[in-house]
Order: sequence, then structure tokens, then C-alpha cells
Amino acid sequence: MSRPRTILVTSALPYANESLHIGHLVEYVQTDVWVRFQRLCGNRCIYVCASDAHGTPTMLRAEKEGIAPDQLIAKVVAEHQRDFATFRISVDNYLSTHSDENQALTETIYKKLTAAGHITRRTIRQAYDDQKKMFLPDRYVRGTCPRCGKPGQYGDSCENCSAIYSPLDLVDPVSVLSGTRPVVRESEHLFFRLSAFTERLRAWVSAHVDAAMARKLEEWFTAGLEDWDISREAPYFGFPVPGEPGKFFYVWFDAPIGYMASFQNLCARKGLDFDTFWGPDSQAELYHFIGKDIVYFHSLFWPAMLEGAGYRKPSGIFVHGFLTVDGEKMSKSRGTFIKMATYARHLDPDYIRYYYAARLGPGIDDIDLNFADFTAKVNADLVGKLVNIASRCAGFVQRLNDGMLAAELTNRALFDEFAAAAAAIAEDYEGRDFARAMRRIMALADRANQYIDEQKPWVLAKNPKSAHDVVAICTLGLNLFRSLIVFLKPVIPGVAERAEKLLGGATLVWSDVERPLLGHRIARFEPLLQRVEPEATQRIIEDERGATTAMTSEGIAAKAAPTGGTAPAKAEETVEIDLELFSKIDLRVARIAAAKLVDGADKLLELTLELGDGARRTVFAGIRGAYDPAILTDKHVVVVANLKPRKMRFGTSQGMVLAASGDGTGVFLLSPDAGAAPGMKVR
Repeated sequence: MSRPRTILVTSALPYANESLHIGHLVEYVQTDVWVRFQRLCGNRCIYVCASDAHGTPTMLRAEKEGIAPDQLIAKVVAEHQRDFATFRISVDNYLSTHSDENQALTETIYKKLTAAGHITRRTIRQAYDDQKKMFLPDRYVRGTCPRCGKPGQYGDSCENCSAIYSPLDLVDPVSVLSGTRPVVRESEHLFFRLSAFTERLRAWVSAHVDAAMARKLEEWFTAGLEDWDISREAPYFGFPVPGEPGKFFYVWFDAPIGYMASFQNLCARKGLDFDTFWGPDSQAELYHFIGKDIVYFHSLFWPAMLEGAGYRKPSGIFVHGFLTVDGEKMSKSRGTFIKMATYARHLDPDYIRYYYAARLGPGIDDIDLNFADFTAKVNADLVGKLVNIASRCAGFVQRLNDGMLAAELTNRALFDEFAAAAAAIAEDYEGRDFARAMRRIMALADRANQYIDEQKPWVLAKNPKSAHDVVAICTLGLNLFRSLIVFLKPVIPGVAERAEKLLGGATLVWSDVERPLLGHRIARFEPLLQRVEPEATQRIIEDERGATTAMTSEGIAAKAAPTGGTAPAKAEETVEIDLELFSKIDLRVARIAAAKLVDGADKLLELTLELGDGARRTVFAGIRGAYDPAILTDKHVVVVANLKPRKMRFGTSQGMVLAASGDGTGVFLLSPDAGAAPGMKVR
């Protein structure tokens, strides 16, 4: 028997400025299933994570809520920990990058890199907000991506094509703080000499990153790796750079160090040895699970930092794709930008864990959550196939033999067939081809149900003399069910725990598929899982849509900016209005007949709207940083139709289009569902 492996696993760190949503969950399910499988096989597998606390998004959210950043972090980290527990993500330690451990490690690594000659200084040209009198960190600038032309992108990277650039490279850049166009000023920054590691990184990537991503990274090697700007000017929420007044570490410098810090925090609590996992001579395995949008940071910057500072590099980088919902990007207006907490109010987390696993392969393809397919697959596989086996067999054993299983199997060959499948399923889990593993497991579930159908214990049970045969048949059926539960335990831990209680309470491990459970008393059968009703998924969407559109008047007015006014940097106190006043607001569906840029206005678009009455209206909307006018024609929006016209130097704005935004995530026009027509009243 091979020796147990020693493994440290991490997931990418979610921002401490936002709630976790079902898109995040793809990564946490993928990581947790792999971790649980390793533990089930007897390997020592430690899983750490943390909230990414520093940088612009946290500053913006804290300013909006009128609280200090560390207060926001504490609140959001507690929320993240709650969601991890709810979805049974078996993380061993969850910290924040705004921790003493991370600050100490960040300073240590910086000093080691400096001493080794890997840090240089350079005067750079930087975006500056002349109105706010401050240099603008990358994410305080938004504009059109210089590579793919996608509008509304942040100043450090494009969410659409993953290009890395500086804020000055953006087309039509706008300050998030003031809405004005930034000017250019010079300042001295610190750089990590990434280019010096080019050839060593090239060799490391080919051996430690999946082939598809290695080919993508080769594009950067071919273009030439550039040195990496690791400092930012005050004001900036992050760790101060030692010996550099007014300078702070860029969030992406200290964020991956958060993996080490979270583990160090665990070491202090559990008496583990840090160097066994992170030292240059470490024999432990180290894997990072990440999304394809942050491959550049994890596969180039991070291993170079580790090598330059004298630490070991990862054993592998595991990359996954994104999530779409019903074939489209998650949308707040459609209610498909679903928070994990919203989902958990309506359905068991094991349902979506299984659905994701059934679609996750080892590659970077996106996966789609189709709610109709979700309902059908969960009901067919987990309820109709898996749980059905236990419900068909346990009652007969309880009624005919006081819950005692038979002393031997009637068909050992069938049991052995299931045991023999363990090797292939284990290989699938190890290679993160969970979809193939689920197909193999459900094929076995079909085989088990076929056996029960052929034996017809419900017919035999009518004859008291056949009680022994019925118990024997159902004993084998429950043993096949037990093997399936072992195979699925990494994916549906909640169902597995309830199944373990049914089977007598013992905690199942991977090797249990080799040994049948015989002459053992089982518990009385209780439902292990309920069917998913289509109404449940609709309630999730309605719940999320209601939360998204319950915006304050400040939130709508500031971000939609229909008259070109500047959005305030800090949220104002919510003002309550009564139903009578609200009923006076005439919300209508409108079609955008035309959209164009406004000369002399950095953030306005001029929209020509049709409201179904034959007439057209002109509305000026502050959405230039988020939308290319060319893609807005024929789009349906919601407009305040009875807003008093306002004269501006560009013309007269005859209404307000509604948009949602928050936490620096961008501006999103509110759109009605398909079928809504111009002129319809929004109720």
C-alpha cells in the first residue's frame, strides 16, 4: 500500500468587499471535492483560504457604507465563513489578507527580494485626479480595453479578454471618484524584476500548468515579460512599504502571500511546521485552484516571487472556467447573479454541488447552470437513482428482519463489480474530471436499480416464506448503495452523512467499497433528499431580483446619472418615502432607438428612447464608461417617464434610465424580461 500523501491546497481569495455568489461556488466546489476525495483515501490534505482585503474595491465599499475598511473586512469575512460552512466547504483555515501574519510575511518577502537584487525603482507616468487631488490606483480608473475594445474595464486588467495593462492604456479613461478624465503625472514606483525569471518560469510553466493554459502563457513569454509594478501611492488601503513613506504594496503583491499567511495562522493553532510545506526543500504537494482570469498572476508573478525570496514553488496550478446561468452571463436585473446565501435559503447545497461536479472537467471550459436542466438532473440522478435504492430496500430489512442485514451476499460478483470501478473513479477524481466520475457512478446506480427491478423484492415480500430472500436481496441493494455513497461522498457530504446514519453510523472511507456490510443493524429509513420542485428555482431568482432592485433613491440617481451630474464618492443616508409618493413615479419600458457619444462630456451618452406612444425622447445617461453606444441599439430599458425635463448645456434630458451598481463592480442597465414591450408600465 502506498504511503499517504501530504498535500496543501488553496482556492483563490474572494474580495472582502462583496458577498459570495454561485459563480464563486464553482471554484470552491471544485476545490472541496478534490480535497475531500484526498482525505477519503487517507491522504493528509490541508485546505486554506482567506478573504482578499486590500485595494480599491474594499476602499470604495467602505467609503460607501461610511465605515472603516477594517470594520468592513471583519463583517464580510464572517459572512464568507458562514457561506463556506453552509455549502460544506471543508476549509481548515479561513483568514483575511489584512492580518498580522500576512503583513509580516509580505515585508519579509519584500526584504528578501530587495536583498537579492530583484526590486528596482522607476519613475512612471500615472493617472491623477485633478479634482480629488490624488493619484489614481488602477481600479479607480475605468475605460475601454485597448486590446478587445470592451468598455467599462478597470485600469489594471480586462475582465473580457484578460489583457494586462496600465490605466493610461485605456481608451477614454474616467476617474471612478469624480467622473472626470484623469491627467498624467509622474511618480516613483517600485518594480519586481519579473523579466529576470523568464527562462526559469518558461520551464516551470510547461511542467506545472495544464497544457491549454501553458499555451496561453507562451503568448506572454513570446511578447516578453515586463517588470511588475508592486507599489501604489497614498491614499491606498494596504500594507505600507517599509522605508518608503507614502507608498503601499499593490494588492496583488500581498494577496497570494495570504495563502502562506493563512497556513501560518493554522500552524500556530495546530502546531504544524510551516517549512515542511513552504520551505525550499519541502516534499509536500502544493496546489492552487484558480479561475482562468487570474492565471497570469499565479503562473508568472507568484512562482517568481517565491523563487526570488527562497521559498518552494507550487506543484501545480489547477484552472477552471467561468459560470453562465441559462446560457448567459450572470445578471443582477434578471436575478441570476445569485448570492450563495440566497440559494441556501431555498435549496440544499448538495444539489448544486452535484450539478457543478457533473459538469466540471479538468479544462478551462465555462459551465452553464440551466435551471430546468438542474432540476431534471438532480431529481433523476440523486433522487430517482441514488436515494431510490435505499428507499426501496431499507424498509424491507427493517420490517422483515428488525433492521438486521443478512450475513452474506447473494451475488458477490455484482458487489465486486462496484468495487472494481473504484480505481477508474479515483483516477477521474485525481485528474479533476468530476463529470466523467459522475457518469461512471450513475451508470453503477442504474445497474443497482436494474438488479432490484429484476429481483422484485416487493413481490416476494407478499409471501412470508420468502422473507429471508427479500432480506438477502435488499442487503445487497443496500451494499451497492453504500458503495455509491462512498464514491459520491466528496460531492454530496450532507447526503453522505445522513446515509451513514442509516447504515449504522460508521464514517465511510474509500476502502469500504472493498468490504461488504453484513450482519449489521441499520437505522429506520428517513428521507435522505427531497425532489427539487421547479418553483424552488424560480423563488431563488425572484428572491435575488427583489434584493437587487430594492435600491435606495441615492443608489439609482447617483449611478444612472441621467443629467450628467457627478456621482458622490460616499453614500448618503437613505430617505424613506411613502407609498403615495412612490406611486407617482411612472416607470415605463423603453426601447433604445439610438445611442451616441456626447461631445465635451466624458461620461455621458445621448439616448433616443421609444416609449410606444409614437414619440421619441432624448435622455442623457452617465453610462459612457460602461457601455459602447453601438451595442445599445434596440436594447430595452426601464425609464422614469414623468421626470421633469432638465436643461443641460448638451440639450434637454427628458427622463431617467435606471441602472444598478455597487462596490466598484460597474454600472448595469436595468432591463425587463423578454416579452416586455415599449410603453408597458413597470409595477
